[in-house]
Amino acid sequence: MRYDEFRDTIERALREHPDGLTWAQLRDTYALPYVRACPTWTHHLEQEIALTRERSGNAAAVWRVPKEHARPTSPHTGAAR
Repeated sequence: MRYDEFRDTIERALREHPDGLTWAQLRDTYALPYVRACPTWTHHLEQEIALTRERSGNAAAVWRVPKEHARPTSPHTGAAR
């Protein structure tokens, strides 16, 4: 899976679930091929789609994106998303 496919899958999933999902839910529901999210890719998601991850106590972090977010030009491809 390329980064842009990963990003688009995560963004689409989180827009469909505005209350957010944990990494395990994302991985299992969307058949992502990674046990853990790549920290570098996660950082890019924070920059490109305004991903946030919130942890409550010992619970797994919940991943979310804002309802409205205009994606900037990607530094990876130079194309608008």
